[in-house]
Amino acid sequence: MSTAPNKIFIARLLGLEVFDPVGDRLGRLRDVVVLKRNSGALATVNTVATAKNQEPIVVGIVIEVLGKKRIFVPMTRVTSIDASQIICTGLVNLRRFEQRGSEALVVGEIFDRKVALLDGSGQAIVEDVAMEQRKNGDWFLSEMFVSRAQESGGLLRRRKATLVIDWSEATMSAGMEPQAATAFVANHEDANPADLADAIHEMNDKRMVEIAHELNDERLADVLQELPEDDQVEILSHLDVERAAQVLEEMEADDAADLLNELSDAQREQLLLLMEPDEAEDVRRLLEYEEGTAGSLMNPVPIILSPEATVAEALAHIRQEEIPPAMAAAVLITRPPLETPTGKYIGMVHMQQLLRYPPSEQVGNLIDSSIEPVSDMSSLEELSRVLATYDLTILPVVNELDRLVGAVTIDDVLDALLPEDWRTNDDGTPIRKVGRRFE
Repeated sequence: MSTAPNKIFIARLLGLEVFDPVGDRLGRLRDVVVLKRNSGALATVNTVATAKNQEPIVVGIVIEVLGKKRIFVPMTRVTSIDASQIICTGLVNLRRFEQRGSEALVVGEIFDRKVALLDGSGQAIVEDVAMEQRKNGDWFLSEMFVSRAQESGGLLRRRKATLVIDWSEATMSAGMEPQAATAFVANHEDANPADLADAIHEMNDKRMVEIAHELNDERLADVLQELPEDDQVEILSHLDVERAAQVLEEMEADDAADLLNELSDAQREQLLLLMEPDEAEDVRRLLEYEEGTAGSLMNPVPIILSPEATVAEALAHIRQEEIPPAMAAAVLITRPPLETPTGKYIGMVHMQQLLRYPPSEQVGNLIDSSIEPVSDMSSLEELSRVLATYDLTILPVVNELDRLVGAVTIDDVLDALLPEDWRTNDDGTPIRKVGRRFE
């Protein structure tokens, strides 16, 4: 096999595109399969390796092909592995992968598992695993990238320390279960929702649902908005229906509408009836629009002020923590009522303009009259053209009566324009995945 480097931390491989020798794409790598060579649960994985030939042998990779089906490709068919792609040779069996009793999945069964460090310093959590190629061409698991909590400065506060250890320097006893979902959530409490979504997406369905149950409603809503639709539906379908409705209330109305569109009519209506009436009404209005129109993409609750409001009031609204950056780029000015659909739309005031005037200035005097609103029936192509032409991050959306019904932000348009696998780089690696190693 031609490969460089010959030691690879597996988390960096997740999501890489897999190609055949002529360059046709087969799918994306989702897991690595190792062979258990002794008896017992995860036998080789759980046994201290006293020699190189006791380290788990890598027997193949699991690829996700079209239709989310996962298939197995033996390592003997893998001819090249690097940081950007994996190349296979020969015929590939497209039969759905079924794990055998003698096999273990690295991502599904070893990542996030507790290990006992043999130097007596306690336990750690496996965050990544390195596989290495021997001279005879075989691949085996050689190292672990682990983390553990340590006291900081003698105080009760604890910090996370990470280290790379040889496979023989730790053991996973039969009693050591994978890291509890509660511990996983606690260890990732400061993670960006998008990064946490990346980590959850790589888990099997059972593990993904366990983590979801441990997240509070607001945190889960933030994470759901960053996940692919299949994962969103999988998680939502395993929540108690009352909690599912509460999580939908915490999501942005446009994201909640997109998710509800993936459910059956009966499921959708049941959840809408359980949501708070005001929240449900915003979502219902979005569901009425045809997919791909401004109305289906917009957020129905942008920052809306009357022309008599002051700069100080406008900045106070922008400073609210729950306002996304793109939505905070401008305030929209209308006649009362100020809830969508509003009174007559007047114009928009950019945040930069607000910063140039004293707090007592009325926003009605600062309106940018050069930016016209778009119709709620405008196409995706029209939205992208206007945003690009005027270098905007937010566009006001009005109905046929010139009443403001919402705003479309540039991230809404990008989500709609980009392919479903936009969360990965051109080379197949997850865009936001950081902290893993590749040597």
